[in-house]
Amino acid sequence: MFELGAVVAAAPWLRIIGRGDRHPVLILPGFLAGDPSTAPLRSILQSQGYWVHGWRLGRNLGPTPEIVDGLIERLRTLHERHQRPVSLIGWSLGGIYARRLARRWPEQVRQVITLGSPFRITPDDRSAVSDIYDRLRRAHLPTAEFHLPGPEAGALEVPATSIYTRTDGVVRWWQCLESVGPNSENIEVRGSHSGLGFNPAAIYAISDRLARPAEDWRPFRPPPASRHIFPKPADWRSDLHVA
Repeated sequence: MFELGAVVAAAPWLRIIGRGDRHPVLILPGFLAGDPSTAPLRSILQSQGYWVHGWRLGRNLGPTPEIVDGLIERLRTLHERHQRPVSLIGWSLGGIYARRLARRWPEQVRQVITLGSPFRITPDDRSAVSDIYDRLRRAHLPTAEFHLPGPEAGALEVPATSIYTRTDGVVRWWQCLESVGPNSENIEVRGSHSGLGFNPAAIYAISDRLARPAEDWRPFRPPPASRHIFPKPADWRSDLHVA
């Protein structure tokens, strides 16, 4: 995987750019993945000065009772342990979980950062993993608000950043777009869905977002020397022709 090799090469640089304030960060893996998939990202962010945590819920098989209850308890425990709101980073389906947690318990969440999360998907849409998700559906809570698909309505109460790529390969990129507002944004990077957690540009953007003071959130602005790796992002409210 190109992104994994790139992040190994860029790791020394990525480790020193962070300005962590020791606030807690919880990282949620994508569908069918677990904590090993987020280990490189967690290691880099930990070295930058954050209390970084995996979700400790095994493989992400969708909103099973164990995962839904475990997510709620994990957020509550970390919030109580650190006595500070938790930044949530979710990859793909993990990002949909993160948004749902922030919608229900905004007082426990500092911000949400998603990586290739199709939170605009509708019941009629399909992705490259929809067939597998459907086969596992019988194990899911029938009324879980963490379900995918399930389109959202309204902005989150906390700052929200969606990192996406037009060459995703798993989900349709425009299903990952935020309506840009005072506390929401989209950041486009080049790469694949499966590589977003190892993508140096995505990790740089995550580091920048985590370093923003909680009371002074501002949209991402790439440094001049790095603008070539951050294409101009789209806005869901703009006239997107995405047939």
